[in-house]
Amino acid sequence: MTDAKDIIKDTVTSNDVVLYMKGTKSMPQCGFSSKVAGVLNYMGVEYADVNVLADEGIRQGIKEYSDWPTIPQLYVKGEFIGGCDIITEMTLSGELDQLFDEHGVSYDKDAAEKIREANA
Repeated sequence: MTDAKDIIKDTVTSNDVVLYMKGTKSMPQCGFSSKVAGVLNYMGVEYADVNVLADEGIRQGIKEYSDWPTIPQLYVKGEFIGGCDIITEMTLSGELDQLFDEHGVSYDKDAAEKIREANA
């Protein structure tokens, strides 16, 4: 498992935003992964997507790395942010915008506002 943890650490520290998900950002393979990828895609966030279905070591390793049992998992600047429910709440409250602003991650502010308006 050490190899998987080393790979995960390298991935989350060498990319500003990383989404560990089932499937890919262009073809999610579960509803929760699709929801988070959809938010990031709509907001125009550049992020690395890691398909946990392609590597069982990574799939199990990411759960241990974050001490979080479910997929998807979002990381910003090496920090674990959360899964689908947390990202949804942060998006609707504006906290995700603040997090991106604080870490210098570019995103479409108008798109973020449209998400909130559509869910008001």
